[in-house]
Amino acid sequence: MKFTIQKQISLFLLSAAGFCIAADAQSYRLPGAHTDEHRDLIAAQENIDNRIKVENTQQFLDNLFKEEEEPELDIYTEGWNSKLVNPYSSIDVPDSKVIDVSNFVMPHPGYVTSPYGYRRRFRRQHKGVDLKVHIGDTIRAAFDGKVRLTNFERRGYGYYVIVRHTNDLETVYGHLSKFLVEPDQYVKAGDPIALGGNTGRSTGPHLHFETRYMGYPINPSAIFDFANQTVHTDTYTFTKKTYQQARNYDPAANSEYAKAYQAEYLKNHPQPERATAVRSAKQHNTYTVRKGDSLSRIASRNGVSVKQICRLNGLKTTSTLRPGQRLKLR
Repeated sequence: MKFTIQKQISLFLLSAAGFCIAADAQSYRLPGAHTDEHRDLIAAQENIDNRIKVENTQQFLDNLFKEEEEPELDIYTEGWNSKLVNPYSSIDVPDSKVIDVSNFVMPHPGYVTSPYGYRRRFRRQHKGVDLKVHIGDTIRAAFDGKVRLTNFERRGYGYYVIVRHTNDLETVYGHLSKFLVEPDQYVKAGDPIALGGNTGRSTGPHLHFETRYMGYPINPSAIFDFANQTVHTDTYTFTKKTYQQARNYDPAANSEYAKAYQAEYLKNHPQPERATAVRSAKQHNTYTVRKGDSLSRIASRNGVSVKQICRLNGLKTTSTLRPGQRLKLR
């Protein structure tokens, strides 16, 4: 009996050791200074009482993907000018590539209104993230590089810019209102390249932002931590197995950042523009349900959580909404 117990303990320890080795092989290495900076940002934001459980987060994302507007056609494969847009279709792409992303600038400080991911309702992938912008906001180059294409896609991204960067990434900026650059122009990280807008297949002002490696649409949340306006690490390792995965995308953190962004926007806009914005913000304390609305759609577009809407209005996540119904948002 004693031998059997010892044998079981040994097998358990060997299994645990194997698991740790496997996990370590998949872990990311962070430079010391950047690690400390990112840890401080996360620690300052974290609220132990308001953590969202993993299953609730997944349910939130599933509902968001299901109810969202149909994503744009992929200009790299389906757009009118796909032959011009995707120069990598006949090139072998390496299985792994370490990419330096330390010299970055956030393309716009807006919060995420639609994350990257598969939309089961439409059987289509949303291959970027949508960031909140106001028409006329400045859009900036995320890294150093050269403008490869400026174009218009009526069925998809509207006016869009593609920049090829010195770190081998390409970034795509869609639904713009005006170009500030032209093809073959060299830009530095942070240079203005366009103004935000609402062109193409868009139901409201936002920036559709993509990060690509040789045509592969990397999840931007694998590189950028949008809630903290930084990058996760100074390098990103592209692999064909993991490029669609995010790192630490948290709807709760995004919602908190959305509130801070909206408050800063009101603070920085002078009269009478600010007064108009304040009136608009007060109106958005409530929301009138329209045909086709869902809790997840209302939450994502107003920078609040489904849980908060349910709590304020005595609803369940499965409750049916009626057109004309007024909901408290804050």
